[in-house]
Amino acid sequence: MISYFASKNVKGKDSFLINSRKTGLFLFIATNVSTWYGGILGVGEFTYNYGIVNWVTQGVPYYFFGFLFAILFAKRIRETSLVTISQKMEKEYGKKVSILSAVIVLILSSPAPYILMLGIIFSKIFSINLTLSMIISLVLILPFILKGGFVTDIKTDLFQFFVMFSGFILLFLFSYKNIGDLNILRESLPKEHLSFTGGLPFFYVIVWFFIASWTFVDPGFHQRCYSAKNGNTARNGILISILFWILFDFLTTTTALYSRTIFPSLQLPQWSYLFLADRIMPSGLKGLFYAAIFATVISTLNSLLVISGTTFSLDIVKKLKDGIDQKKATAWGIVISTIVGFILAIFVPSVVNLWYLIGSVCIPGLIFPLLGAYYKKVKVSKNITFFEIIFGFFVPIIWIFIRRRLDQNSTLYLVEPMFAGLIFSSILHIYGMVKNEKKKNEFD
Repeated sequence: MISYFASKNVKGKDSFLINSRKTGLFLFIATNVSTWYGGILGVGEFTYNYGIVNWVTQGVPYYFFGFLFAILFAKRIRETSLVTISQKMEKEYGKKVSILSAVIVLILSSPAPYILMLGIIFSKIFSINLTLSMIISLVLILPFILKGGFVTDIKTDLFQFFVMFSGFILLFLFSYKNIGDLNILRESLPKEHLSFTGGLPFFYVIVWFFIASWTFVDPGFHQRCYSAKNGNTARNGILISILFWILFDFLTTTTALYSRTIFPSLQLPQWSYLFLADRIMPSGLKGLFYAAIFATVISTLNSLLVISGTTFSLDIVKKLKDGIDQKKATAWGIVISTIVGFILAIFVPSVVNLWYLIGSVCIPGLIFPLLGAYYKKVKVSKNITFFEIIFGFFVPIIWIFIRRRLDQNSTLYLVEPMFAGLIFSSILHIYGMVKNEKKKNEFD
């Protein structure tokens, strides 16, 4: 079955993986905007529980890092004419670092949060068990992405772009009409929901700003830049995308707050949008909104599955064994990533917690080496980069277990896992830069 789907409807490697590098500006924006918003039920969960701090942590930092990515990276990435992050790492640091970074990227592009969200949607619509819902949704979706790769992804993203905005605009308008204007939110919500911290610990809020640096190492951003017609398309596409993200954040944040207003004690906050739509929308338009939720999730899931398959085939299997059938290996990578993501979604059944965990352990080890790959002034040696990635990954994991044993009132408990990883990786990176400077002075 894998070989069948991997061999149909694509015309070569570049078509399957990056749309033959011919994605124009409009299509680039549509796929970039829709793919970046896959975590829609997580946004609803976060906003329902804590209020506008969702916008502070899941919106503003990503506009900032998205802008930096467009200015600092977009054109440089497109000019490399590569396919994956790991290929760039191999070019700059060698095969060993390349394979190690590929493993981290594979974890970073885990579809687990989006598999969980699809399961929640199907479970709500059909009133069936969550695990069974996840299985059914994956069985329906996998054949399409296996058949067409990135080409299928961007074609569906164009449709999903319009559906997701239409659905949430309608939900906002019905909320405004049936519940009241924005003043009703100020009058009925808990005070913390309208504060910039949402009653959460300050360091917990700050760590989400660092997690937003995920943008720099996000394989989806890199993939879309590789697929663009040229560097200007990639840069301008991201800058315009930010404006659409701001609009969509307004819609998702306000509608989740409306849901909290009329459903103050939901046991499953991930369902906040679905309950709101059930209450205030007529049947036909309710179906459109469900389609909007579904489209928002599936656009990101499709992209992540293609990235996972590409990383598995190009950056791991191909480097360990020559002469592989690349399309077939990519398809197998998609299937393996789906199975692992499904298992992870069962054991960590919270979208926000999955984001937090994946971001905390994957970003610290990759961010400085990737900066060095495109900017020689901050590049360090292959050996230091290798250990930087290892420490950046394992230190947060170790700190998670240590932190559980600490007194919650202690100073050390305030150190979030991602901070621990960034501290170690930044120390190593600074050491590497100092070492390079000494060598340069010796030659001078």
